[in-house]
Amino acid sequence: MSLYLILNFASFIVPFAYSFEKKMNFIKWRKPVFLSLFIVAFFFIIWDIIFTKMGVWGFNPNYHVNLLIFGIPLEEILFFICIPYASIFTHYAVGYFFPKLQLSKKATNYITISLFILSVVVLILNTDKWYTFINLLVFTGLLAYSFINKNTILQKFYITFLVILIPFFIVNGILTGSFIENEVVWYNNNENLGIRLFTIPIEDTFYAFSMLFANLILIEKFKVKFNKK
Repeated sequence: MSLYLILNFASFIVPFAYSFEKKMNFIKWRKPVFLSLFIVAFFFIIWDIIFTKMGVWGFNPNYHVNLLIFGIPLEEILFFICIPYASIFTHYAVGYFFPKLQLSKKATNYITISLFILSVVVLILNTDKWYTFINLLVFTGLLAYSFINKNTILQKFYITFLVILIPFFIVNGILTGSFIENEVVWYNNNENLGIRLFTIPIEDTFYAFSMLFANLILIEKFKVKFNKK
């Protein structure tokens, strides 16, 4: 079993097992959760395939199985299901055990506007860097959607994302070369800001935020839809 496959499996198995815990009973939302995961994964996988072909990033064959799908390893595709599931479970688990833990609307709007302005400035100044540009374009688009539609998810997600960042730095750190001889995933620094958090490109935090936030938006919409049936 490859290192990348082990990371995917290890990240997924514990949250999935606890999804059947009777009190929280997260598994009851399996339809909206997995439908959202597959929809978001579809778009992020297309993005991944394109960037891999462009040489924005790539994969070390020593750490993944030999099965490539449209030029990316099987493990990379599984990543978009396993990691978001674990992260989404964490978000809802924190919300379940700490139901009052959320930001005020005013604080949330302040953070959203600040992040939006900062990201737009960085985006405009780095149109020649594909990862930075597309990443922040998606990020600012989601923030704008949330602000315009008065979405309340960010009141909790800004907090839970800080919790999610702990395992994120461990898993993504290993993928980018922390604790091992070579990186599992390499990045072309000509296409990013060249700023690393340990071994992780800073863009990866915005990438993760966008991927998870997109899932949460869809999950909440599908929960309402399925409840009407």
